[in-house]
Amino acid sequence: MPDTPANLPDFVSWPSFPFEGDLRVKPLEPIADHEPPRQGEDAGSCLACSAPDEAYIWVSERWRVRAMDRPTGLPMVLILESRSHLDLGDLPNLLAAELGVMTVRLERAIRSLDGVARVHVNRWGDGSAHLHLWFLARPTGRLQLRGSFLSLWDEILPPIPESQWRENLALVAAWLAEFGGRPLAEPPRIEWQAPSTLLSQSEAVAAGTTDSPLLSDAPTPPAEPAQPREPAQFAESAQPTAVVSGTAPAAAPGVRPQPVEETRTFVGTAPVDQSVGAAARTAPGYGVPAAPPGSPEGSSPGARPATSSAAS
Repeated sequence: MPDTPANLPDFVSWPSFPFEGDLRVKPLEPIADHEPPRQGEDAGSCLACSAPDEAYIWVSERWRVRAMDRPTGLPMVLILESRSHLDLGDLPNLLAAELGVMTVRLERAIRSLDGVARVHVNRWGDGSAHLHLWFLARPTGRLQLRGSFLSLWDEILPPIPESQWRENLALVAAWLAEFGGRPLAEPPRIEWQAPSTLLSQSEAVAAGTTDSPLLSDAPTPPAEPAQPREPAQFAESAQPTAVVSGTAPAAAPGVRPQPVEETRTFVGTAPVDQSVGAAARTAPGYGVPAAPPGSPEGSSPGARPATSSAAS
């Protein structure tokens, strides 16, 4: 059996294989005499055992879930760890049963995120002696990422936005907390401004003394078209308005008050007063209020000039 295969394996032609072009298979190294120690073989030097709970997104009495230190190309990559310093084959029956429950629960939590089609669960175990399972979310519609090369694509794809990444972490942590444990991941902070700050910026923009991008770059709303002016006889109101006077104003000292007949003036399209005869309605000055006694030129101060029936 040759140490190096002569031909490339079939998976290089798979659509999910992330590379193309001329490829060469590396020569196989000689077989080692012994296996090198993994990180954390000694519990005293184990990084997982010494990590505080604050380094995780969710913790419970026997399990913890952590994420990468920054966003990657996949919507979500998480690691499930046992709190006890054990490897997979060392789990007692209680933890072994709980591992199955936690695997299903975490897979469901990640699959509940928007844009996630599948969740790949992997356990390699060559890097760390402390039990850890990888959960990788495949984006919906990314069929080229299907299969065993998903972990390679995670390093190739551009990272997702950090705000989306933090929001996904908080959602998964809250989902797990519905069944117990404590969520530690928080959603991203909302960038907001107090109403008083927005008001002061708006006033400054109106005065032309600020270059705030929040307000100065906003498009100016189009000016409202000018409304056509209404005819003078309809300027006051569309509804008929009646001015009724039944008593005379106070007369000057020594002047006998004169009786004043009830007069109705309608502004706009007023109905015809049926109590007045047709001859009276056609008389000059019909519809014009009588001038109050004592007012100069027959009009009271500040009163609206009356309009004759001919002008309306």
